[in-house]
Amino acid sequence: MEQERRTKVEQACRTAEEFIKHYYEGLDRRRNVMSRLYLDTATLLWNGNGIAGKEFIQKFFENLPSTDHIVSSIDSQPLTTGSTCHFPLTIVVSVSGFIAFCQEQPQAFQQQLLITAEGDKWKIVSDCFRFQEP
Repeated sequence: MEQERRTKVEQACRTAEEFIKHYYEGLDRRRNVMSRLYLDTATLLWNGNGIAGKEFIQKFFENLPSTDHIVSSIDSQPLTTGSTCHFPLTIVVSVSGFIAFCQEQPQAFQQQLLITAEGDKWKIVSDCFRFQEP
């Protein structure tokens, strides 16, 4: 049982690292395809502003000024079958780092994503982004 749990944690770590790399490359360089990473019914909470549905999330990202992200840390945990999650393969991903808008001074941020397997792709169920205020 312990080995099975360890295997799930290792898989979650690998999946999260790959997904986060792809996510921030898209957000910084190919923003027009960001909606592909979200479930149709996904939610985004961006510094207290709630957005529901991948089309509205896409529009929100397209209206942001250009960004550059520097990821400092990634932590991920698989959600187990006994959790309250209704998706079969689901991972909680926590990210911290820095974001710079239009070449301005970078600002610290925290982000938490709930991602789930949909076929052979990983999709975002919920996304919560917050600036870290000094």
